[in-house]
Amino acid sequence: MIRILRKAHWIYSILVILVFSCLFYPIYYLFSKNEKYYLLLNRSRQLHSRICSFFIGIFYRFEYEVQLDENQTYIFCANHSSNLDIMILCIIGRGKFHFLGKEELLNNPVLKLFFRTIDVPVNRDSKISAFRAFKKVGDNLDNGMSLIIFPEGKIDEEHYPPKLQSFKNGPFRLAIEKNIPIVPVSLKDVWKKMWDDGSIHGTRPGICHIYIHKPISTAELTIEDSDILKERIFAVINTKISE
Repeated sequence: MIRILRKAHWIYSILVILVFSCLFYPIYYLFSKNEKYYLLLNRSRQLHSRICSFFIGIFYRFEYEVQLDENQTYIFCANHSSNLDIMILCIIGRGKFHFLGKEELLNNPVLKLFFRTIDVPVNRDSKISAFRAFKKVGDNLDNGMSLIIFPEGKIDEEHYPPKLQSFKNGPFRLAIEKNIPIVPVSLKDVWKKMWDDGSIHGTRPGICHIYIHKPISTAELTIEDSDILKERIFAVINTKISE
């Protein structure tokens, strides 16, 4: 019975997301045409995320270790186990933020609009693609656009419950090069409401707990410290989601 209810809730959630994606699409299209509207584009993404979450009965309890500086450019690094993670990070994001994501998202009927404009796609199997992507991300950071990234690179489809996978090196080298503080984000129990896209185990309403750690400065670090920084961020996130 529980499995049937979770599957029914998943179907309902997909319909809600589709309906509001269609309603928001003209707004996204308008605001994506010019970079001067990117702040409004992100605010639309935040509103869209909150509305969809409300109607599917999923709510978020955000706990901040410290108050973030609204005027500071950050790199947000979060664990990744659910399609809800994107909506959650849209809500957490500040100002003109952007995502770095896998190139396959260019095939998504809604997300491709963002990855052709404000967000940056990357083919991790191509060194040329990775170089171009991180060059674009670096330019965006220089222009005050915070970056949102899932350093695992993808959702772990082999383990349920999910386990934190090893992190890619790129964002940590970039953080050091650009002297940008990293904000680790622990999405503690989001997978319990929706694992991956929800198609296997279904979904259910409830409260997700998200912990936003204090920013970690990269000012005193060199490129040689990127592995140490990566391991530190991994430990910070993993400790909290393992509680």
